[in-house]
Parts: sequence; structure tokens; C-alpha cells
Amino acid sequence: MKQSSGAEISALPEGCIANIVSFTTPKDACRACAVSPIFRAAAESNAVWERFLPSDYQAIIARSSSPDILNLPSKKQIYLRLSDNPILIDDNKKSFFLDKLSGKKCYLLAARDLSIVWGSTPEYWSWVSLPESRIPEVAELLDVCWFEICGKVSTSMLSLKTNSVAYLVFKLRSTAYGFDDPPFKASVGTIGGGEVYERSVCLDLEEPILDGQILLPEQPHISRPKRRKDGWLEIELGEFFNEGGQDDELQIRLMEVEVGRWKSGLVVEGIEIRPTMG
Repeated sequence: MKQSSGAEISALPEGCIANIVSFTTPKDACRACAVSPIFRAAAESNAVWERFLPSDYQAIIARSSSPDILNLPSKKQIYLRLSDNPILIDDNKKSFFLDKLSGKKCYLLAARDLSIVWGSTPEYWSWVSLPESRIPEVAELLDVCWFEICGKVSTSMLSLKTNSVAYLVFKLRSTAYGFDDPPFKASVGTIGGGEVYERSVCLDLEEPILDGQILLPEQPHISRPKRRKDGWLEIELGEFFNEGGQDDELQIRLMEVEVGRWKSGLVVEGIEIRPTMG
């Protein structure tokens, strides 16, 4: 009687199965644990999860205040720790974590790591600590008419052959004003060449729809913020494909400098870069 293909695969040595599983995804490896005991042992092996971790994960952890993560008993535990709990690196100016499904690298460029026009002037911006933030300090806008924020990161820090999206992570105070109109201009691209992704964004949340309220047509090509599970808002600023091969500097910019309308009540946690779904 001819054996099933599942029985034939299970007859392979554990190391061979582990090598096969390492070419799948973290999600597939977790599913493989349910196939059989030998699949479970192979799918949870260090050889598999070492492949899912970024090649430079040890160097990144060494830049953090949590180097003891490397002492966890298994590579899978290190992976899950980095995907479930972001770590602060580079003197708390960045937060690093892994996309849980793909293992791709994700970063939050903290407000202190951004170039904020008038950011060091107490009359215009204030630096505060919030218990709900993953970083020690966030920037709160007091009052400006010239708004410009820019973040820069080396493309060598990002996952190769990966399409990523940059988001502004922020809050709006109940007294905030100046963010409903005109739209802000966002751009994402490498400095000194390459394609630059540009779009218009509106940081203001849409008002709730009431019974009998007339709906106006949405403005095309203008992004609006979404509420995150952690309570912050995020708005997509643009996309970038990291081809690799050379070390470029990725620049992410958000600005509104043309109208000169006064703005207040924005709290900036940072700019987050993470891979697109799928």
C-alpha cells in the first residue's frame, strides 16, 4: 500500500524537516507544530527561528538597554520577544520590533530623532512624558504656523527587498486646531535620487456621522488617520521599496507651510516604518 506524502515527509530526519520549514514563514512554522511530534521539534528548533530573525538582530539588540534578550533559552523566544515587545535603541531615540507574521524589521523614529522646525523653542513646542507612550519623551505642539517634520534613516537598517510604509504616530488634544484644512503634504524617498512618493494628508479625525446629517463626498487622494490598538492615531505618509545594494538615506517629510494657518494640540510620538501586509 502506497504511503501518504505526509507519512513520507515525517520519515525524514528532524534536521531535514527543520531546513524545509525554515524556508517558509513564522506563521507556517507555528502551524507545522500541529502536524506531528517530529514536526513540532523541527519547527521550534533554533535552526528554524535563526533564519526568521534578521541577520543583524544581535547587533541591534546590543544597541538597546535590554541586551539580556540574547540570554533567552531559544531563538523562538527571542523572536517572539522582539515581535511582542518593542525595544528602545540608540539612546531611546528609536524603537525596534519585528513584524510578527514575516519577521521583517520595523522601527519607530522617536520624536527626539526627528527634525522638527522650531522644536527646540519652548514657545512653539513642548517635550513631555506620557505613560501610554513606548518612548520617554514626545513632542507637543503649542502653536506654530510653519509646520515641518522630517525623519531620516539609513536604508541599510531596513529589511531588503521589502516594501515598507511610513506612518506618523500621534494624538490630538481636545483643544487642537488647524489640522482640518488645508491638507498637509507628505513625501517619502531617498535623498539625492530615486523615486519620491508624495501624497496629501489630513491629520484631523472625521466628525461622527449623525442621523439626518448630509454626507459630503470624500476628497480624493487625501489620507486620514486611523486609530491604533494602543490608543494612538496613525496616518500613512508614503511607501518605499528597499531594493538594497547601496546604502541610501531615506527621508520622510510632513509639512504645511503655504497657508500659514496657526496649529496647536498635536502630540507626536514619532514616525513608524513597517512592511506592507502581504
